[in-house]
Amino acid sequence: MNSADHLLTVAQVADLLGTSERFPRRLIAERRIRFVRVGRHVRIPESALSDFINAGTVEPAILTRYRPRSVA
Repeated sequence: MNSADHLLTVAQVADLLGTSERFPRRLIAERRIRFVRVGRHVRIPESALSDFINAGTVEPAILTRYRPRSVA
């Protein structure tokens, strides 16, 4: 985490991901995303959210040429 990294609340992360608050809370409980404890509050650095999204990103397969299957 760098000093310019903004800390997001669970609600903000849920909103950015388009999920309920339960999903980021589960990610935290399962230690699948980096988080910071600030007193009794939990915050997720923006960079941790970006890393999580990038780790789950699947690039499209690029076909070099379309070849129909032969019917036997």
